[in-house]
Amino acid sequence: MKTILSANPKGGSGKTTLTVNIAGYLANRGQRVALLDLDRQQSASRWLALRPDNLAPIRILESKKEEAQRNDWLVIDSPAALHGKNLAHAIKLASKIIVPIAPSLFDLQASSDFLQTLAEEKKVRNSKCHIGIVGMRMEMRTKAAWALEHFLASLDLPILGYLRETQVYVNAAFEGKSLFDLPPYLAERELEQWAFLQGWLEKE
Repeated sequence: MKTILSANPKGGSGKTTLTVNIAGYLANRGQRVALLDLDRQQSASRWLALRPDNLAPIRILESKKEEAQRNDWLVIDSPAALHGKNLAHAIKLASKIIVPIAPSLFDLQASSDFLQTLAEEKKVRNSKCHIGIVGMRMEMRTKAAWALEHFLASLDLPILGYLRETQVYVNAAFEGKSLFDLPPYLAERELEQWAFLQGWLEKE
């Protein structure tokens, strides 16, 4: 089983939006997907409770100790302010860590120490856990995107994509759906923005 951890120490980064859409993408690829919601707000769990039965199934795990071996993927929505022993344990579980970063100076500053900590972890340095960055609510070739690229230059971390701010994600979430559960014509531009991220997710 492969494990994807969505993590950022700052609230409001778009972490849960990214988590549920990754789960939806993998489920629609025919993969057996489990979702572990460690965030205190339990937003991902509430989203999954709304999910229609006729969509690609995603299973909820109630705890990290629950049996998960029947699944191909485990997607974890981590709590805000993840650090210390909890962060170290999460890294041990993960094969890939995705860090969503929102377009503001404060989000970049809050993410700086966190990303440096991740980059210094032994599992990451030995290439047994891969880190990728997603620019949330931003477009390419904007000042926010330039600032993110400049910020990440010294850390040698890939930007997997820029996901623009749009009501498509919001409206889908109200129905327990991901971007990948919608008719393609409703999310054509958004699906294009996921192309590189999709390849990274499935790369060994």
